[in-house]
Amino acid sequence: MASEFELIDRYFRKDAPSALLGVGDDCALLKVDGTLAVSTDMLVSGTHFFPEDDPHLLGRKSLAVNVSDMAAMCARPKWATLALALPAADESWLKAFSRGFLEIASEYGVDLVGGDTTRGPLAICVQIMGEVQHPLRRDGARVGDDIWVSGTLGDAALGLSHLLGKIDLEEDAKHCLACLRNPVPRVELGLALSGISRCAIDISDGFCADLLHVLEASKVSAQVHLQDLPASCVLEKFRNRPEGVRAMLSGGDDYELCFTSPEEKREDVEKIGSGLGIRLTRVGKIICGSGLVLLDEDGMPMEAREKGYDHFR
Repeated sequence: MASEFELIDRYFRKDAPSALLGVGDDCALLKVDGTLAVSTDMLVSGTHFFPEDDPHLLGRKSLAVNVSDMAAMCARPKWATLALALPAADESWLKAFSRGFLEIASEYGVDLVGGDTTRGPLAICVQIMGEVQHPLRRDGARVGDDIWVSGTLGDAALGLSHLLGKIDLEEDAKHCLACLRNPVPRVELGLALSGISRCAIDISDGFCADLLHVLEASKVSAQVHLQDLPASCVLEKFRNRPEGVRAMLSGGDDYELCFTSPEEKREDVEKIGSGLGIRLTRVGKIICGSGLVLLDEDGMPMEAREKGYDHFR
């Protein structure tokens, strides 16, 4: 059986041209131009994924969700570290996982510069670092700003409900499971919003929960029309059903960007969307007050019960 260091050498040691020193020493050495953005996410078997999930897709997702945090901060991702707890040194699993992880690293220009492995229940912890010139913080929303969402909401949540046997998606399962297992971070969008958007957040815990983070940090309220939330052709079939509403409002795992910008920047935002080929939808407005006001199809306030995912609830 291969040792810990042999496994690291075999599957995770790659050239890291952007680092002064990468995998293989006590620390990585990095030379940073400007401000360093840092984020960490942990994925735990049984909480964030199923033990039998495809390790290749799991490798992709474990880095992609961290890259998504960089996108929300208007940062360019550059370096990552990876810590793995494994119940056994399964080389076929490691080979597939590392292939997926390094695919995303290559796609987004990220160098793996360090990490750790240990024996234990399956868990994945990734720290990502990037460079940012004009960060999009959560506390930047201002009264009068438009609220925008990229892509569509709820497909990943429908995929999870399908896996749990709560709904049967039939021929639509493939699309929703791809959204759940292989999210696409909006890095180029985040970078393009510099100077146009006031703040942004990636939608990981659910639209309502993540927008509320922005509202609380910015000390403002928001008015959002439920019917304006962007939906795929699949989600449209469920839009007026409870499971569809829950998926859009609180399902999470969307990894789309929710951002605000001044009304006079609408044309600029639309140009960015068309230039990148990304659907950008204006869903509401920042207003005075606190909390989130959801409006139904008749424009009447509805209770925002769907608060999103909370690990300790």
